[in-house]
Amino acid sequence: MRNFLLGLAVLLPLSLAAQQPVVLHSHNDYNRTAPFWEAYSQHCRSIEADVFLHEGQLLVGHELEDLKLENSFLRMYVDPIVRTFHANGNRMWAGSDDRLMLLVELKSATEPTLAEVVRQLEQFPDVFCAPGAVQVAITGNVPAKEHFQDYPAWVGFDGDIRETYTPAQLERVALVSNSFRMFAKKWNGKGRMIDSELDAVTAAIERVHSWGKPIRFWEAPEGTTAYFTFWKLGVDIINTDKPAVASLFFSDWGNKNFIMGKHEVQAGVTGTKKLDAATRSFSGFQNEKLQLSHRVPTYTPTYRNDGSNKKIKNVILLIGDGMGINQVMAAAYANQYELSMLKLKSVGIQYYNPNDDFIGDSASGGSALATGEISWTRHISSNKDGSVEYPALTDYFKAQGKATGVVSLGDIADATPAVFYGHTSERDSTDRITSYWLTSDVDLICGPGTGYLERPRKDGIDMLSGIKANGYSYTKDATAVNEVSGKLICLDDRMGAYATEETLDFLARITKSSIEKLSKDSKKGFFLMVEGAKIDYAGHSDCFPASVIEEFSFDLAVAEALKFADSNGETLVVVTADHETGGLTLLDGDLSTGHVLAVYNSDDHTPTVVPVFAYGPGSREFTGTYLNIEIARTIKRLVTK
Repeated sequence: MRNFLLGLAVLLPLSLAAQQPVVLHSHNDYNRTAPFWEAYSQHCRSIEADVFLHEGQLLVGHELEDLKLENSFLRMYVDPIVRTFHANGNRMWAGSDDRLMLLVELKSATEPTLAEVVRQLEQFPDVFCAPGAVQVAITGNVPAKEHFQDYPAWVGFDGDIRETYTPAQLERVALVSNSFRMFAKKWNGKGRMIDSELDAVTAAIERVHSWGKPIRFWEAPEGTTAYFTFWKLGVDIINTDKPAVASLFFSDWGNKNFIMGKHEVQAGVTGTKKLDAATRSFSGFQNEKLQLSHRVPTYTPTYRNDGSNKKIKNVILLIGDGMGINQVMAAAYANQYELSMLKLKSVGIQYYNPNDDFIGDSASGGSALATGEISWTRHISSNKDGSVEYPALTDYFKAQGKATGVVSLGDIADATPAVFYGHTSERDSTDRITSYWLTSDVDLICGPGTGYLERPRKDGIDMLSGIKANGYSYTKDATAVNEVSGKLICLDDRMGAYATEETLDFLARITKSSIEKLSKDSKKGFFLMVEGAKIDYAGHSDCFPASVIEEFSFDLAVAEALKFADSNGETLVVVTADHETGGLTLLDGDLSTGHVLAVYNSDDHTPTVVPVFAYGPGSREFTGTYLNIEIARTIKRLVTK
């Protein structure tokens, strides 16, 4: 349907308009605080000017009594358009070939008013009369269709759905505009239209599109639901009295929508500079790769030992960095309600306020999950000045003779993995964090970060020699860690890449391999932490499609943990987050197509509570609402009873 826009605008990949799937029409533009300029700045590609021919002057206004001599058509619209067009090298927007439609509503008698409009505009033929220049369309007191041919070919006309046009007349129709209330009298833009009105609106759109013309409704409701509904129905030009609001809604459209199956995306990379030192080298998400061709498989647990009082031998803690409940539900909606973690019956809510701030980060949130102690922002499992090292769950399980592992898709020295093996009062102190590898008892440390062994350090330590002296083997293949017995550091830089359809199960395969390794390394059991890091990166980048795909990647790892738990009946699986990132809000969607529309309200962490899912023996102890420190404390209590 939206192919009809091609006659109205040529979209370039990097232009703002390329990120907007519709043309926005600034209705009654002359009522703005800054007529023309406000709509232009919001990239409205259709701008309306109501004009009267009054005492020989072409004046802009809604009613005759509103007219002022200083509000001339020439001053308010023609001159700004001409100056802007020439300043941008004979185009309306720098770097874009998008055309502007100037919709001139004739409020006074047709013939003399239109004649004066033509006279004024034809003084600037390169701006208004040439192919590819500003498109001029006449609405209001439009001449009879039989007289379209009496006017210059560069003048287009606003059509009426109730009319019947000859092919020659239709060539002069630039768009078709009718009152929305002709088709839907009840709908106020909230909720769903009743079927009869929806059918009437749909039929109107299809009729206009059958003519090969774009459609605009005036007297139409505005707002989030209205905008999305009109977009979904195929309305080409959306009428707005709120250009800034409508433009914000449709801007960066590709990063606000995920649709299951191949769909149109904007070109380019969405990235962020908001990450911390360990992860600042992340190059961003390639937008064209953020698509899935089919639904993602999930695992249904047996529930055989779920909630039982059996002794717990193994614990698998999976942390979705930045994963709030809306990140979870976005992926579930895209997958027709299906996620492995949503099949778990024991569900809780945790909040994560640190000692020194209202909103936590991965360091404070991760430290609380790792140690059961309230932490400070930017601190890695330590007290405020770093003088006291808080023991982590890895230390606790190691003291019981169990194997331990830390796996992360984020930089291995970043906060979430670091809190399980290191200690410092500053999360960016990566040399200090990685120095713990020289004394660590953690059996498996796995993530991206080969540079930590290969680059010179300020302290002069040869890290590769040091970790080998500490009993570690070293490999770069995370999917094969089960082939190496004993202590192992695996630095696989493939883990630093974002998930795509081709690599969606990468974390799941690593999780399975890590479980197999730790199971073989210790007959007494194991503790394994697995982090899905880039749900957080997506939030910092305002890249919703990436969030959905990273959530699927994480959920496939959850499925592997659940499969193992079902295989032995002695494994507790806990799934949670360190914090929420981005204040993600789900706005609309379509379950039949796996389409979800969402926006981030921040590019940083928020205080939004996060979910806790638990499975296996003792899982019911994780229901309810509690501070994040209770998760590690409950794990320890259950394992020791």
